[in-house]
Amino acid sequence: MHAPPTAPRPRRRTRALGFAALAVAMLMSVPTAQTAFGEEARAVPGGGDLGPNVHVFDPSTPDIQGKVDEIFKKQESAQFGLDRHALMFKPGTYDDINAQIGFYTQIAGLGLNPNDTTFNGDVTVDAGWFDGNATQNFWRSAENLTLNPVSGTNRWAVSQAAPFRRMHVKGGLNLAPDGYGWASGGYIADSKIDGEVGPYSQQQWYTRDSSVGGWVNGVWNMTFSGVEGAPANSFPEPPYTTLDTTPVSREKPFLYLDGADYKVFVPEKRENARGVSWADGTPAGKSIPLEQFYVVKEGADAATINAAVEQGLHLLFTPGVYHIDETITIDRADTVALGLGLATIIPDNGVTAIKVGDVSGVKLAGLLVDAGPVNSKTLIEVGPENASADHSANPTSLQDVFVRIGGAGPGKATTSIVVNSDDTIIDHTWVWRADHGEGWGWETNRADYGVRVNGDDVLATGLFVEHFNKYDVEWYGERGRTIFFQNEKAYDAPNQEAIQNGDTKGYAAYRVDESVEQHEGWGMGSYCYYNVDPTIIQEHGFEAPVKPGVKFHSLIVVSLGGNGQYEHVINDVGSPTSGPDTIPSQVVNFP
Repeated sequence: MHAPPTAPRPRRRTRALGFAALAVAMLMSVPTAQTAFGEEARAVPGGGDLGPNVHVFDPSTPDIQGKVDEIFKKQESAQFGLDRHALMFKPGTYDDINAQIGFYTQIAGLGLNPNDTTFNGDVTVDAGWFDGNATQNFWRSAENLTLNPVSGTNRWAVSQAAPFRRMHVKGGLNLAPDGYGWASGGYIADSKIDGEVGPYSQQQWYTRDSSVGGWVNGVWNMTFSGVEGAPANSFPEPPYTTLDTTPVSREKPFLYLDGADYKVFVPEKRENARGVSWADGTPAGKSIPLEQFYVVKEGADAATINAAVEQGLHLLFTPGVYHIDETITIDRADTVALGLGLATIIPDNGVTAIKVGDVSGVKLAGLLVDAGPVNSKTLIEVGPENASADHSANPTSLQDVFVRIGGAGPGKATTSIVVNSDDTIIDHTWVWRADHGEGWGWETNRADYGVRVNGDDVLATGLFVEHFNKYDVEWYGERGRTIFFQNEKAYDAPNQEAIQNGDTKGYAAYRVDESVEQHEGWGMGSYCYYNVDPTIIQEHGFEAPVKPGVKFHSLIVVSLGGNGQYEHVINDVGSPTSGPDTIPSQVVNFP
C-alpha cells in the first residue's frame, strides 16, 4: 500500500470532552463582536436585501415566463460563464410555467413545505444546446417545489452537480434528454415522485430518503437508500443496489419566507431515515432569521466574511463569484454557510478556500469552490489535522458542495477535500478535475488527490469524484461508509508510465488504507476512457485491505469504448474488461 504525502497518525476517538474543552465550546457558541488589537471592531451587519441575482416572484408578478426564459437564454450553454442566478418563488400557485434551467441557476420555492409553492407546469433540463447529449449538464438545481407537469412527466436530464432536492412531482420524472442521448447523472433527495422515474439512458443515479411511484430501468449503477417504492436489491441484473434506510442524514438548509420575513430552515439530523422529511407537513428542525446571517454579495472579501463569523453571524452567499485572498475560517459550532445560485469561491495565491474547525454542526451547502492558477495544498478542510472530538450527536455536513480544478481556466490543487473531523456527513459532492473547457491538461490543471478522509465514522452519500492524477478517493478513518460512488479516471494520461504507481498499474479510484479495520461501501463504479493512449492498463478500480470488517457491495468497472482496460474490479478480484465494447466487469460482494 502507498502512504499519502503526509500520512495521518493513527487516532482513536475521544468520546468525552474535558472541562476546559467544554468551556471553550460553550464560549464559542455565544456570538461576540470581533476585536482587533484590544479594540472592538466595527460590527458586520446582518440581514439586508438578497442582491441583484436573486430573482423573487409571486403569482402576480407580470411576465414570469419571459423573465425565466431570458435567464435561460443567457445560461443555457454558459458552461464556464461568470453569471449566477437564483429563481425564488413565493408560496402560491403558478400556472402555465415551463422553467428551463441552465448553468449556474437554482430554482426554488420559498415555502416551508414543497407543497406551499405549486407549478402547473414544468421545471425542465434538456440537452438541445449540446446536440442531445446531457453528459455536460452540470451546476444547477431544483428545490422545494411541487410540479403538475403539463404532459404528466417532468424532464430533468442532467449529469453531475445538478441536485433535485425536496421536490414533489405529481406525475412522472424523465431523467434522459429528448432523443434519449447520453446522460451521466445524478442525485435526488427528500423528494416525492408520484409516478414512475424513467432513467432510460442514464448511466448511474443515486436517490436518497425519497418516495417514488416506480423505477423503469437501469444502465450500470442505480443506487437507493431510504426510498419508498424503490426496486428490490438485484445487482447486477438489473443493476439496482437498495438499502431500506439511510444510516444518518440531514437535509440541506434552505431559504424560505415566514410571512414577509426571510429565514433559513435547518433540518434536524435523521437516523435510519426512509421517505421524505416533510411528509407530515412541518419538518423537524429550526429556523434562523435572515438578520442572523451576513448576506455576502459580490465584492465581499475574506476578512469581512471571517469577521462576520467571529461576531456570531451565519453566512448566506448570494449568487456570484468570490475571489478570496485568505482562508474562510469557521470555528464556531452550528454555523451555516449556505450558497444560492451556485455561489462560487475562488482562492487566490494558493490559499485554502474554506477551513472548518473541530466543532459540531457546521453546515456547508450550495457552494462551488473553483481552484485558482496558483496551486492550493487543499481547497476545503473539515477539521484540523488529528481532530478527535466526538460529533456523532451533531455532525458537520457538506451538501451540494462542489469542487472544480480547471475548465474555467487554469487551476491547481494538491488535494481538493480533506475530512479530518469524525462523524462528518458528505451528502452529494462532485469533485472534478476538468477534462474539457479552458486550462486543462495533464500538468496544466494538476490535481493529485480528490477526497481524503482521515476522520472516523464519516458517511458519504452521493460521492462523485473524477479525473485526478493519482487517487480520486483515499480513506484512512475507521468505520467509514459510502453509499454510491461515481468515478472516471483521468482521460488525459499521456501514457502508462505517467500513471504507474510503483509496481501497480495506475492509482485506484477508491482506496482504503491497509491500516483500516472497518469500512463499507454500496453501489460504486469506476470508469476509464484513456483516449490519449488507449493501450493504458488500470490494475483495478478499487483497492482495500482484506479484513473481516472491510466490505463492499455492488462494484462495477467499465472501459468506455475500449479506451484503456481494467485488469480487476477490486484488488485482484473481478474479471478484466476487454475489447472495444463497453461491457462492465462486476463484483457483487467483497470479500
